[in-house]
Amino acid sequence: GIVGIAIGFASQTSVSNVISGLFLLSEKPFAVGDVIRVGDKTGIILSIDLMSIKIRTFDNLFIRLPNEKVLNTDVVNITRFPIRRLDLSISVGYKEDIGRVRTLLAEIARDNPYALREPEPLVLFQNFGDSGMEFLLGVWFLKTDFALLKNSLAQAIKERFDAEGVEIPFPHRSLYAGAKTAPFPIRIVNDESR
Repeated sequence: GIVGIAIGFASQTSVSNVISGLFLLSEKPFAVGDVIRVGDKTGIILSIDLMSIKIRTFDNLFIRLPNEKVLNTDVVNITRFPIRRLDLSISVGYKEDIGRVRTLLAEIARDNPYALREPEPLVLFQNFGDSGMEFLLGVWFLKTDFALLKNSLAQAIKERFDAEGVEIPFPHRSLYAGAKTAPFPIRIVNDESR
């Protein structure tokens, strides 16, 4: 009886995976060679079978995902379309001029060899953050150029901001000990012997 129940549960899971596999094969939300994200797993599809799909992660791990899980989970097909947009969040100091920062970011994006001219780059002022003003830089690119664009754009922003004297802030914290507590003593020592 226990063996029969175990076989029943196993066959129920198998049938569910096969039915899910038929749905995936007919709907075709992805194909072999696409890069997908299922939950916290991201990788290149190696095969799509009736029972499962197999993916290879970018650190060369093999993952088998049951079709039922894939069908019941949000699946992001990262490489479905030929172009994508890379969104970078950039923070600058409060002393900076918003218009100047927007102009610099637009120029950096236009000068990048991996960024597409159309659709044109997007520069938005997003937020007054804890340590600085936050901007969104959205740059369109060919899906094959993701790593090249991301690395070169980040490097270009840092180099250009350094050259132009634009501050990239780090988190600032103020310590408040309360009204009844004396302030923390601070002493600056200038040691000329070093």
